[in-house]
Amino acid sequence: MIKTINAQGLGFSEINARLRKAGRSCVIEGCCGERFIAAGMSNKHITINGVPGNALGAYLNGADITVNANAQDAVGDTMNDGRIVVHGNIGDAAGYAMRGGSIYVKGNAGYRAGIHMKAYKDKVPVLVIGGVTGSFLGEYQAGGVIVVLGLEANGRRIVGNFPCTGMHCGKMFLRGECKDVLFPPQVTARFATDEDKKEIKEYVNTYCKLFGYDVKEIMDSPFTVITPDSNNPFKQMYVAN
Repeated sequence: MIKTINAQGLGFSEINARLRKAGRSCVIEGCCGERFIAAGMSNKHITINGVPGNALGAYLNGADITVNANAQDAVGDTMNDGRIVVHGNIGDAAGYAMRGGSIYVKGNAGYRAGIHMKAYKDKVPVLVIGGVTGSFLGEYQAGGVIVVLGLEANGRRIVGNFPCTGMHCGKMFLRGECKDVLFPPQVTARFATDEDKKEIKEYVNTYCKLFGYDVKEIMDSPFTVITPDSNNPFKQMYVAN
């Protein structure tokens, strides 16, 4: 049985308390800027009709969240496991310090998406943005995979200024040749080979199934893959490399 929660007039504490008491599947109606929804939760399937506020799914530990609208800043902040799907755009700092699980966004992302993403053992976080992103994409990235597809960009550059600043581990894939993007000296940006693209086919396939795009059309496009340079001066500052 699917439990329905009307978020109107409720604070985040009450919403989360009701989510915990609900069964495995739950729908939140009337959501409008409520923060910290589903923070730390696991074993839940949550559908949100409306726009959740900051830190949706913070510290998420295995729950599955679908947002049928836009979402605000810090989606998936420090999430550990699970999946967040947003059928719209998201604000700044999506996937901040995420260390596992996946985030799929149909549209665009703001500034600092993927900042401080990290990976450990079998935990490999994945952030897929269907549109374009703001500046500082992947700032201080320490692991995981970031994919930006640049769909329906309407002439906008796929990423803003200063992507990969301080990047010292992980990988980033940007659809296109990215000749107009200025990367910092401590990373290597190159044309993705067919072997490189195999690494992201599963993620692109999931994106296309979620949002109704053609996976072959996307995967047949050129991609740019960005990795930290082996002489990266930031690498020595971190334990997990």
